[in-house]
Amino acid sequence: MAVSLLLDKISFQFDGSPVLHEVSLEVAPGSLLGLVGPNGSGKTTMLRLAAGLLKPARGRVLLGGRPMEEMSRREIARRLALLPQNPSLPPSFTAWEVAIMGRTPFLSFLSRENPADRVIVGRAMEMARCRHLADRRMEELSGGERQRVVMARVLAQQPEVLLLDEPTTHMDLQHQVALVELVAELVRNGLAALAVFHDLNLAACYCTHLAALSGGRLVAVGTPREVLTTDLLSELFQVEFCLTSHPEGGMPAVLPPAPRGNGTVGSRGKGALTGPW
Repeated sequence: MAVSLLLDKISFQFDGSPVLHEVSLEVAPGSLLGLVGPNGSGKTTMLRLAAGLLKPARGRVLLGGRPMEEMSRREIARRLALLPQNPSLPPSFTAWEVAIMGRTPFLSFLSRENPADRVIVGRAMEMARCRHLADRRMEELSGGERQRVVMARVLAQQPEVLLLDEPTTHMDLQHQVALVELVAELVRNGLAALAVFHDLNLAACYCTHLAALSGGRLVAVGTPREVLTTDLLSELFQVEFCLTSHPEGGMPAVLPPAPRGNGTVGSRGKGALTGPW
């Protein structure tokens, strides 16, 4: 049975300062919900609450209809996986050793992985496009390569709910698209996914729904067309974006403001930088 994730009127404080204010969201099987908003709006905090790594001051998190606070970490890890923003990775471990950590929730105490586990991990590395890195140590890999290895570890958990915090960090464009397309394919097969995006165009292309946060409050939820409006983007980011449509599919496409002056970065027109930064 497919599993959904529900955040029910979640509030959270950090050192007495409010971070989130009664946020409610549901991530259903077959949906990719993208969290967008400026830095400091509470996106990563929400993801950590959704993963059970933080406890809400008020409200509750339900995984498959069960309050997460009643579940053990092993139970949670068998159903939900998190791709963090900057994971701590043992530098001397090989990519294979990191990826196979994803099978830990399914192993008994002191037991080792079996052939079936190794097949699952190999397939996860292929899906994350890092199978060729299996014997390389993490300290030898680029930031983008490490991110793909961590994605393989997440996939090896075979989660029903997937949480991703800026999943395309450090990746070149080719691997950004490949990773988000992989998540979208898993979603089409019934996965429930919640992801933080800074790239609004990737979010618009691949997310089924978006949720916009500002100052710890939920200010909009809907399809990309419903959420990515000129007025809302200006409110969120304090910049007048140019909003257009993608030539294929018609989804919103967000462009930065045109340069001042004659339209070139190096211009000396009105508003151009003429002195030292």
